[in-house]
Amino acid sequence: MRVVFGVLGPVTAWDGDGDGNGDGDGNAIALKGPRHRAVLARLIVARRRVVPVARLVEDLWAAGDAPPGAVGAVRTFVGALRRALEPERPPRATARLLITEGPGYALRAEPEAVDAWRFERAVADAATLPPRDVLARLDEALGWWRGPAYAEFADETWARAERSRLAELRLYAVERQAEARLALGGAARAVPDLDAHVAEHPWREDAWRLLALALYRTGRQGDALAVLRRARALLAGQLGIEPGPALRRLESDILHQAPHLDQGHQTPQTPQTPQGGDDGHEVRADAAGRVWAQAAAAYDRTVASGARARLESTVGLLRDLAVTGGGGLEAARRHRLAAIEAAEELGDAELTARVIGAYDVPAIWTRSDDPEQSRRVVAAAERALTALPPGGHDAARARLLATVALESRGTNTARGLRAARRAEETARRLDDPTLLAFALSGLFMQSCHRAGLAPRRDGIGAELITLSARHGLVNFEVLGHLIRLQARGALGDFTGADAHATAAERLAERNERPLVGVFTQWYRALRLAATTTREPEPEPEPGRGPDPDPDPDPEAEAAYRAAAARLDGAGMPGLERGLLPLALLSLRLRQTPPGGPGRIPPSLADERHNTDRGPYGLYESYEPYEPWVRPLLLLARDRRDEAADALRQVPEPPHDLLFEALWCLTARAALALGDRETMERAHRALAPAAAELAGAGSGLLTLGPVAPYLDALTAALRRPR
Repeated sequence: MRVVFGVLGPVTAWDGDGDGNGDGDGNAIALKGPRHRAVLARLIVARRRVVPVARLVEDLWAAGDAPPGAVGAVRTFVGALRRALEPERPPRATARLLITEGPGYALRAEPEAVDAWRFERAVADAATLPPRDVLARLDEALGWWRGPAYAEFADETWARAERSRLAELRLYAVERQAEARLALGGAARAVPDLDAHVAEHPWREDAWRLLALALYRTGRQGDALAVLRRARALLAGQLGIEPGPALRRLESDILHQAPHLDQGHQTPQTPQTPQGGDDGHEVRADAAGRVWAQAAAAYDRTVASGARARLESTVGLLRDLAVTGGGGLEAARRHRLAAIEAAEELGDAELTARVIGAYDVPAIWTRSDDPEQSRRVVAAAERALTALPPGGHDAARARLLATVALESRGTNTARGLRAARRAEETARRLDDPTLLAFALSGLFMQSCHRAGLAPRRDGIGAELITLSARHGLVNFEVLGHLIRLQARGALGDFTGADAHATAAERLAERNERPLVGVFTQWYRALRLAATTTREPEPEPEPGRGPDPDPDPDPEAEAAYRAAAARLDGAGMPGLERGLLPLALLSLRLRQTPPGGPGRIPPSLADERHNTDRGPYGLYESYEPYEPWVRPLLLLARDRRDEAADALRQVPEPPHDLLFEALWCLTARAALALGDRETMERAHRALAPAAAELAGAGSGLLTLGPVAPYLDALTAALRRPR
């Protein structure tokens, strides 16, 4: 019996009695429960490679939740799947489809037996066909989709990269289908589909281009220009970027009614510079695009699809993709774990080490964007360290250790710091500048294990700048400037921080690093808040209540809101979550001194600071900072007993760039409640940072100097119990 599998929608299987396309024409095969389908889906994702039983257990059950008999359960699921997929196989006969090999299982389905694999082949083949054949081929292939790929496994980490890849390929196919329709004179028919397509996927510039061209060819020149202007407004307003050269050139061509836009006219291989246009930048951009396409096609033809070199090449692309902007960073993060898992499944420890260690993407924020993925990357790196043969491989080991340091950031564990120090030691011994830059970035990520370490981070940043400038390591040079921006801000040296912000922006502009502007804009909001907010008012005279709660500087608040809007779509949830409300809270708290009764601003009780949606439509939840903020919010509502209980449950802050700021929030609540034990802990934690601005080491926000907090804690602890 021939079995056909479908994953372009809910995961299913057919007996192949229909047309063999997996579109449901055959008889559906009963796959039993959801875990049976999950095993099948996981094996299809592996693309005929072996998936170890231990990996299946890890993927089927969340970390730590696997039952004692999980391995036996997986074997039971596999047995049931074999009976369903090969019902005519005699008892104890060797399975031909779902096989046992080494430490696990593999699904040895033929390339045409899985709808997703056929879809990939169809899209690739269409690139070499004339428009009429392209349209027929893609019409058929897009008809195989029954819903989102791996529909019932949308929340599973192991399916995430494959779902994303297939979704992206489908969008590409839709656009190539529309392009073929335009080439065949079907502009009017293409307009409705393209209009719906851009509404659902507004960041796809090629879709906007095709829609505008289709409208122009139906005689709707004004509508075509309106579409291009709508695209420009969306891209500029939401992402802060200008449309790419293809959209800009099309707008100019429509305005000038360029002949090559008409149906049947051949577009020249080298586009002409538009009248009144630029200095040829767009032509050069198109030339670069052609070179890329030709090289990629040659690579696909020359390097076998299963070649291990493809994995290493993929990581190189992901590394470059991660610094191109929000969508690129998210895509790189999704595909990186898939590349690591593919390398592990090949059973080659040295290849796995190279795939993990080649992703030396600098990071400036000491909180992970995806903690679960970070955990899995660390686990894979540690497995690779153990599996590498003894003797040699020092550089590979150092890269794995630097990866552990980077991915362990903010976890309050000692292994990350140990790994960072070992990576740095090895890199210096090997005299490898690129490796040393990566190791220093890991050391930076582990430089928040106590308060007051801004000078040490400043030194790391200075070495990164010098090392990277000498050896042309642009990404690490940018990182060095951003680290020094943070450190100089923590030390109150805003003139020095300004210089590093400017240097980082210049490098980013020359080397197309758009995410740098997110951090420099937040820094400038911090600088404004730190230098223009009114100084805390003095304690009230005896017998006189506190002064009315003053409003923070509206200019600083507006700057923070503008910076937060820049984060939308930047692909950094670990930075974005809770940051705006925390910054607004810092503005309120800086209006009053940290010590003394009644010095919790009543305005903290304002609902706009504590609801999921604020009046500006921005996400304003304090999570993940809520445990440190909650006692203050309760005090602002005069719910002291609840505040005291919340304060007793506050954990030690994570070891990241907001370590001092979160301790200052805890200290303020402890002072207001007279909690001596917490005051003592806060004083011990904050004492090394007496010369710093609390939170300014983040480059994002500040609660003001640490010294007044220490003074208030000292005074309160000297009072009789």
